[in-house]
Amino acid sequence: MSISEREQRAADEAYAAFSSVVRTGAATVIWLPELPMVPMLNRVVGLGSGHPATEADVDAALAAIEPGVSYYVAVAPHAEPPRLPEWLRARGLEPGWGWMAFRRGVDDPPEVETTLELVEVEAEPDVAAFARVVRESYGLPPAADPVLANAARSPWRCWLALENGEPIAAAGLFVSGGVGYLGIGATLADHRGKGAQTALLAARIRQAGTLGCDLVTTETGERDGDRPSNSYRNILRAGFEEVAVTANWRGSS
Repeated sequence: MSISEREQRAADEAYAAFSSVVRTGAATVIWLPELPMVPMLNRVVGLGSGHPATEADVDAALAAIEPGVSYYVAVAPHAEPPRLPEWLRARGLEPGWGWMAFRRGVDDPPEVETTLELVEVEAEPDVAAFARVVRESYGLPPAADPVLANAARSPWRCWLALENGEPIAAAGLFVSGGVGYLGIGATLADHRGKGAQTALLAARIRQAGTLGCDLVTTETGERDGDRPSNSYRNILRAGFEEVAVTANWRGSS
């Protein structure tokens, strides 16, 4: 299987929605000036996907990255030419942890039994709580708060999972072209294993169907030795199928 063009577009647009974007013709550079050392949020996407990349395309994309940024160049499984990874390595980039893409339809997800309360983020106190939960869960610096708060306001739709009224987990849904992209899933370390992300997956799948989507996609780190795979298992249990791995080549400017 391969990632379709509209699936890839939804994923790229989701993060471009709260980032700075530079288009180089052959690729799109997504970067967050507030978080220059977080490669997950500073990425080159689309290289070699629309048409076979050239070495000049690679150089133009890398030149568009601001100085002092740690970044990924995402290489989709269908990217051309096959020498693209070789060109990236020659420019000092190293292979990082790839992301497995998943998809499913919008049919009802498996039933979830939970004592947690799910609330959609609307009021400003919830926006602030959403930003805090995501930041702390991922170990991001305080500068992430306004970026994440903006994502929670629009155009993402975001949720919190509450335990006894306290926010313990968060997640978001971005809709584009009939595709619901599920991202920004995060649970505070002391509250993992309580089923929060399973419940949030189900809520977002249902919401995507309500919003007219016919497809839901998400991604998480590929299975790799002893790396944690709770997110991977949660996604499969929610009825998603594995699609393909996007390689992430890591560099710094």
